[in-house]
Amino acid sequence: MHVAALRVDLLVPGAHSLKAKRSVVKSVKHELNATFGAAVAEVDHQDLWQRCALGVSLVSPQAGHLDRKIHTVRRHLEGRHDIEVLDVGVSFLEKPA
Repeated sequence: MHVAALRVDLLVPGAHSLKAKRSVVKSVKHELNATFGAAVAEVDHQDLWQRCALGVSLVSPQAGHLDRKIHTVRRHLEGRHDIEVLDVGVSFLEKPA
């Protein structure tokens, strides 16, 4: 089993209120869960209108498949027009020997 934890920092340029930001963030979280089977939570910047940090976890039986999944998630987010990806950090959970 291979596990990756991503921290995705986003800009939501069209949000002019917390309610507008939450609508976009909810859509992003739902898409990542439905499309990639990812567990997603907002982990930082909850009080800012145009910033968001998401924690995304991905699990795969094979390391190569997990790498492709990470790349695909990032491309998917970068393809959205309502957000801007500022940074993506990836951590891997190693299986003990």
